[in-house]
Amino acid sequence: MSDDPTEAPAPGTRPGPRARIAILVTAVLLLMGGATGYVLHTGQRPAARGADASFVLEGPALYFRDPATGRIAHRPLPGDADTGATGSPAVSSAAARAPGRPGPPDARVPEGPSCDRFYAAGNTALCLRAEPGVLPKTHAIVLDRQLREVRRVTVPGIPNRARVSASGRMLSWTVFASGDSYATSAFSTRTAILDLRTGYLVTSMEQIPLTIDGARYFAPDVNFWGVTFARDDNRFYATVSSKGRTYLVEGNTEEWSARALRENAECPSLSPDNTRIAFKKKVSEDPAAPWRPYVLDLGTMRETPLAETRSVDDQAAWLDDATLAYALPGADGRASDIWTVPADGGGSPRLSVPGGSSPTALH
Repeated sequence: MSDDPTEAPAPGTRPGPRARIAILVTAVLLLMGGATGYVLHTGQRPAARGADASFVLEGPALYFRDPATGRIAHRPLPGDADTGATGSPAVSSAAARAPGRPGPPDARVPEGPSCDRFYAAGNTALCLRAEPGVLPKTHAIVLDRQLREVRRVTVPGIPNRARVSASGRMLSWTVFASGDSYATSAFSTRTAILDLRTGYLVTSMEQIPLTIDGARYFAPDVNFWGVTFARDDNRFYATVSSKGRTYLVEGNTEEWSARALRENAECPSLSPDNTRIAFKKKVSEDPAAPWRPYVLDLGTMRETPLAETRSVDDQAAWLDDATLAYALPGADGRASDIWTVPADGGGSPRLSVPGGSSPTALH
């Protein structure tokens, strides 16, 4: 029998030492090559099922979920000449000049990922995708601007809220662990925070040291939801509920602490200039229409009711420092529509995207 490593041993014979070494080295190289190929493949693949490879996140544009398809679409940002009568916003001058942007004002391009909740900022997008079942799951899928998957976290529950900090570094998502509406007391949430720079993941915020009325607060029914991040990627705001009350809290990721600022404020959304918070305030005990949108000035702590008088069960998104966008139940059989309203309490609501939810503006 030859010890030539290039010669295969005859059936029923045992390979010599050199042959055994050669076989081992070859197997290791094959495994390394296969693993390298897998890493390269998964690092470059689009994250979204059915997403068009040419669909990338770029502004200026309004991105949103198309309820009819479940996929992310985009269209020009609403301009100052927006007319609520037709529901077709005018193309802003910047969007009109941008090459490759949709031409007609009401055009939409539904070629993005399939998501149940969506948000994007900086160079990062967050897509929450539901997996139904006896025990439903949510896939929190982190994407880059080319919609390539960066990271995926799977948690039990139903998708509810999604946010990304302005830099794209910090992400947060909320899922319903049970129940399906904030209008009832029979719900439980789980809210996570992910730092993409360090890779550190907080799977549930319930253990954060919480201060209410100047004292440490402890209760078994504490729920957090609706995180919104400041520009420094450290300060954040969120909703906390306990014993039938809701609070707006200000938190700090470095010190890992949170304190209540005021009562009766849910689903906060920090303005781009970081001076105001849009939120929904409970104004009625009617479970069908309990909330109205407000804006809180963080400098004076004065709140302003917005011109939208319908009940808004959404975490509003700032399109700019003057305009808010949010979803309402849709008309004409649509699941939902996106409306806009001035953030100063003036003006009137305008239909921006018939058939849309999860609005987010990229500039």
